[in-house]
Amino acid sequence: MSNVQEYIDRNIKNFENELFELLRIPSVSTDSKRKGDVKKAAEFLINQLKKIGLDKVTLHETVGHPIITAEKTPYSDRPTVLIYGHYDVQPSDPDDLWDTPPFEPTVKKGRVYARGASDDKGQSFIHVKAIESYLKSGTELPVNVKFILEGEEEIGSPNLIPFIKENKELLKCDMVLISDTAMFGEDQPSITYGLRGLTYMEIHVKGPNRDLHSGIYGGTVENPANVLCDMIAKMKDNNGVIQVEGFYDDVEPLTSEMREAYEVLPFDEVEYKKNLNLKAIHGEKGYGTHERSSARPTLDVNGLWSGYQGEGAKTVLPAKAGAKVSMRLVPNQDPNKIAELFKKYVHSIAPDTVEVNVVSHHGGYPVVIDLDFYGLKAAAKAFEDIYQKEVLFTREGGSIPIVSDFKKVLGVNSILMGFGLTKDALHSPNESFSLKDFHRGIKTSARFFEVLTDFVEE
Repeated sequence: MSNVQEYIDRNIKNFENELFELLRIPSVSTDSKRKGDVKKAAEFLINQLKKIGLDKVTLHETVGHPIITAEKTPYSDRPTVLIYGHYDVQPSDPDDLWDTPPFEPTVKKGRVYARGASDDKGQSFIHVKAIESYLKSGTELPVNVKFILEGEEEIGSPNLIPFIKENKELLKCDMVLISDTAMFGEDQPSITYGLRGLTYMEIHVKGPNRDLHSGIYGGTVENPANVLCDMIAKMKDNNGVIQVEGFYDDVEPLTSEMREAYEVLPFDEVEYKKNLNLKAIHGEKGYGTHERSSARPTLDVNGLWSGYQGEGAKTVLPAKAGAKVSMRLVPNQDPNKIAELFKKYVHSIAPDTVEVNVVSHHGGYPVVIDLDFYGLKAAAKAFEDIYQKEVLFTREGGSIPIVSDFKKVLGVNSILMGFGLTKDALHSPNESFSLKDFHRGIKTSARFFEVLTDFVEE
């Protein structure tokens, strides 16, 4: 065993405790009241990067939350890997559905439960500890490394793209390494080579100038909540086909080869339903569960509000109603075009008895990485050496908009080396992360840097 791998084994409990410190910081980027906590998480990471011996460790202030950069680039003739991660997290609500406090890390059956445990503090911290294991064990770092860590991923990274465009030389690299995805299954290493894009919208329906007595006005005044429900019902048909005109025009069709590749992936639908406590699977007719979850576009309501929601009854006809809607996109779909098509469709089905406003939030392009990329081959080798199991290559249904932006702005591919699992409950109560995979992840990351140069020469 190498000095680096021995260092990881000796220090894993320290690494876990440091991760727990980071998880205790409620760095919720979408909540303005948590701005100080987001900054606190950034400062924690700044101290970590300085402590392990990286150079040019810098906290860059933005109009939003800070961006962190650091590097160790001693070579002119070896690859440079840019490590990306985010230290902001989703809100913890509804807090009453958490079994343990969301910002007090709790270990149960080998998993740490806390908001951000898997998305993305636990996964991105893996690479910080891998680089530390080189620099603190007295082992030569095999390649050049750079870090870029942000605090706005969960709100669409509004300040990251301008920063990358303004700092191309600072971030110049041969590839980007990202751990913010999931393995195909427990003990089954996987590399994600495709991600869906995203368009996120918000609908506001306004009726009378105030909430009304539903007995006095019901039946004569249009109810915004009823209207909103009716419009949402018209967005998909009974076969799960999205009804927004033009929505599928640019969708890349699945070839027979693609569909055959999905069929050979191991999948237990009974266990899938059991894990979600579902009686049946639902989705677009004519496609399998894997295809629906990663290679077909979607439309889902993410939030819905209107009227009285307190305890007991209040007979009210609400003046307003609203919904948040996300659409996951596949190759060739443009998030900006989809946003405009969605707005047009919503207005086309809205009655003239209410006022409807549609707001576009953040979005991102889908991306598929060439499987012949040498960085992917090195990542597969590293996974197989540590997990002792052949790697699966998969497409994932989630979105990491920055992946396509790295390609557009810096001209480089990203390696999606995920260590999470679908059961980690990302964005949900009781989010968790396997400490075993935190440990193996650090070892895999370290091994990746070690073997990368072998694949450059191929």
